[in-house]
Amino acid sequence: MSASRNQGGCGCCGGIFSLGMSALFMWLWIHTSNPKCSIQTLSLPSLSSASNLTADPTLSLTLRLVNPNQLKGIKYDPLNVTVYDFPNKSNVIGNILMPGFYQGYRKKATKPGQGTANTTVALRAVSENGTGVFRVDMATAVKFKTLYGYSKRHQIRIGADVVVNASGVKVDRKGIRLRSMAPKMGNSCVVLLGALFNFLLFALLDL
Repeated sequence: MSASRNQGGCGCCGGIFSLGMSALFMWLWIHTSNPKCSIQTLSLPSLSSASNLTADPTLSLTLRLVNPNQLKGIKYDPLNVTVYDFPNKSNVIGNILMPGFYQGYRKKATKPGQGTANTTVALRAVSENGTGVFRVDMATAVKFKTLYGYSKRHQIRIGADVVVNASGVKVDRKGIRLRSMAPKMGNSCVVLLGALFNFLLFALLDL
């Protein structure tokens, strides 16, 4: 009798473990998060010579992209970065186009890029002491790779305000997160996830 109870207890624990692992794998499979993107560096040398409109018009920027997904790779279309004057984005200071790439799950990537700035617009956007606040927007489309192939394309449009000093360099030494007002993709999985946990709960009660 005792041996039978022990075997039954082991079988129950094994069943609970199997259901738990199945629930975890299912959650990782249905849960999808957009990549996280931040501005690591931004440089606009022409700001350092406010009286010289022939100053270096090169606009340099470095992005850091993180794939937070456990079981999904991300394939990026070309990344289109636009820098505007602030606050109304009425004029474009410059554009930077970065090539698309593939990013494995839980991987990080650093992508530098350069473009040519409109020096006249840039100088009008700074204050008397040479500092300025610019709006940086990034637009791209991504496809998520799973065991069953790629998903459909998802459009991503994110942005942030960036303060630059009199030398035309980003003031904040930390990365500036590019954010979107759109709802997170993972929110669409809440209903499915709730149903999965309900199923798991009832299965455990039956055991």
